Amino acid sequence: MGQDQTKQQIAKGLQLYQSNQTEKALQVWMKVLEKSSDLVGRFRVLGCLVTAHSEMGRYKEMLKFAVVQIDTARELEDADFLLESYLNLARSNEKLCEFHKTISYCKTCLGLPGTRAATQLGGQVSLSMGNAFLGLSLFQKALESFEKALRYAHNNDDTMLECRVCCSLGSFYAQVKDYEKALFFPCKAAELVNDYGKGWSLKYRAMSQYHMAVAYRLLGHLGSAMECCEESMKIALQHGDRPLQALCLLCFADIHRSRGDLETAFPRYDSAMSIMTEIGNRLGQVQVLLGVAKCWVARKALDKLSQLKLHCLSESIYRSRGLQRELRAHVVRFHECVEETELYCGLCGESIGEKNSRLQALPCSHIFHLRCLQNNGTRSCPNCHRSSMKPGFV
Repeated sequence: MGQDQTKQQIAKGLQLYQSNQTEKALQVWMKVLEKSSDLVGRFRVLGCLVTAHSEMGRYKEMLKFAVVQIDTARELEDADFLLESYLNLARSNEKLCEFHKTISYCKTCLGLPGTRAATQLGGQVSLSMGNAFLGLSLFQKALESFEKALRYAHNNDDTMLECRVCCSLGSFYAQVKDYEKALFFPCKAAELVNDYGKGWSLKYRAMSQYHMAVAYRLLGHLGSAMECCEESMKIALQHGDRPLQALCLLCFADIHRSRGDLETAFPRYDSAMSIMTEIGNRLGQVQVLLGVAKCWVARKALDKLSQLKLHCLSESIYRSRGLQRELRAHVVRFHECVEETELYCGLCGESIGEKNSRLQALPCSHIFHLRCLQNNGTRSCPNCHRSSMKPGFV
């Protein structure tokens, strides 16, 4: 496939992608990648594949194509292409919550010799670095990076970049609990979409509406929060944007929790966790766990099983954060609850009810993992030593 045909096929894929025929667009681009001998065309189609997989939440595939794109840029021996490919590699790692790697690749971008692309992409590099610093809770460095990105946007009249930076600043101020600013910046992003976004992708509108929903909820304006989140979710569903769908589900769950409707919140947290796990958003998974834990705390009287689940979730949160003292405290309370409820297998000692597993009850009503009973050679119950090992009725 030559240069002209490669360009035509890339354009065809873009047309399909913009009309929400994503899978057909991917097929066209993959065929170009297989058959084209034009290195510049291959580089461009790899960029399309990186963007598409990012918006679909297929972050591991996104990373794979970003790595191939870097190899192609090296073959081209062009500093502009190299800068663009390193930026895509940084973004891929940002999506996978590999924040230290993101910062490292962003610094590589900034350390490349002066290129034409540096003026256009420097702001995006600073934005990606700011998001990574925010993910690591390095707030001062995050704010410095966002301010640099904003200066790039203003100096180059890049309103798309300004819109994205405003959304990230909304997240920043939500985390440091200045809820007025957490609302101000997404509202500014929404204004930019209304004023300049006639030819933009709808994802910019969806993104600003989502961040407005988060801020409205934190301010206690739950009706406005629900309205913004519903609009964002509608666009996310139309475009198959799995990452945004997960964030909206989390926001819906938080809104219902704020209203005290815990029974409606729980299934939405479950759905959000399912997508977050599928796409590899570890930071999002922690946010879901925190929301679920807050739901259980909100219940006036926790039953023993709820306490068990609460300590299990708290253990996961503190383990992911590396907070050893808090982790040990919840591990101790978890095992105390396990012993109080007798929800553990008397053969292997592992807790029962923490994860899906096949169980077997004996006539004495003691419960064991089926695999443990099958591997056990004794003829009596390991707990009470009754002789019958025949399965119970339940």
